[in-house]
Order: sequence, then C-alpha cells, then structure tokens
Amino acid sequence: MLDAKLRPLIDPPLNRAGAVLAGLGVTANGLTFTGLALGLGGAAAIALGHVGWGLALIIANRLADGLDGAVARARGPSDLGGYFDIVADFAFYVSVPLGFGILSAANTLPALVLVASFVLTGVSFLAFAVIAAKRGDETEAHGRKSFFYSTGLAEGAETIAVFIAMCLAPAWFGVLAYSFAALCVLTVFQRSAMAASAFRD
Repeated sequence: MLDAKLRPLIDPPLNRAGAVLAGLGVTANGLTFTGLALGLGGAAAIALGHVGWGLALIIANRLADGLDGAVARARGPSDLGGYFDIVADFAFYVSVPLGFGILSAANTLPALVLVASFVLTGVSFLAFAVIAAKRGDETEAHGRKSFFYSTGLAEGAETIAVFIAMCLAPAWFGVLAYSFAALCVLTVFQRSAMAASAFRD
C-alpha cells in the first residue's frame, strides 16, 4: 500500500548509491545474497533472544535489498536477478516470525498464523505476476521490475514496519502477528478482486 508512494522518496538516493557500487564492480546478485544472510542472521538473533541485534540486521537487510535493485538498474536488470530477489525476500519474510516463534512458546501459534498468511499473499502475488506476464501487462508503479508487481494492502513497507514494532515491543508479538495476518488475508481478497477485473475474458 505504501511502497509505490515511498518510491519517489527512496529511489533517487538509492539510485545514486547503486551507480557508485556498480562502478566499483558490486553486483546486484551479490547484494541480494548478502542481504539474505543479514536477514536470516537477524531472525537467528531474535530466536536466541538478541532482539536488538535482530532489529539492526533487519534494517541492514532492507538497505541491501534496496541497493540490489539500484545496482541492477545501473548495470541492467536480469531475469535471474529478479528470481533471486523475490526468493530472498520471501525467505527473509518468513524467517522473522519463525525467529519469534522459537524465542517463546507463547509466540508459536501467532508465528504459524503469520507465516501461513505470508504464504497466501505470496501465492496471490506470484500468480498475479505470472498471468499478467502471459497477457503482456506491465507496470512501473513500484519502479522497474523483472516481473509484474501488483499492489496490495500489505506490502514490503508495512511488513518491515510490523517487524520493527515486534522488535521494539516483543511482548506484543502475538497481537501484532494476528493483526498483520488479518491484513495479509485482506490483501489476498483485494488482489483476487483485482485479478477478477483485470483478467476477465
């Protein structure tokens, strides 16, 4: 929901940094895998009770995720890079609730519910992208991507905001997890309604 609105603010500085990194020989895929390692490290830190370190690594993951796209735009995007990017994103997204679920037994059920909702939103997102690509549809509302990026109530910005809130208030993990899971389910219905309108023959 907020991703497209934030793009005009964050893309210019990211693109400048990406051009510099590309000039130094840094690759987008290298940043993607570095970001994934940082994100998974953050989830592991949370699972071990080091929630502050987890928060720092989550923020570092998002910075790397933004820079990999900027470097890709500077060097030229690739289909393989787009594949790695989306897989790394979803691996990171599910790892954080998993970390909180391991941290405390009280978190297990809300973590499972949240991960399940991420699976549903991921399926709706990718299914929309596949069919949009088959039809030749394009959009740059979220910047230039290797695949069709459909909008939704729960997107990257909202997810990271919730992760930060969870790290700042771990005792509220259950409430935050259930609330965001509900928003994810609403996103699935929203995207399904968009599909019914866009893909009607």
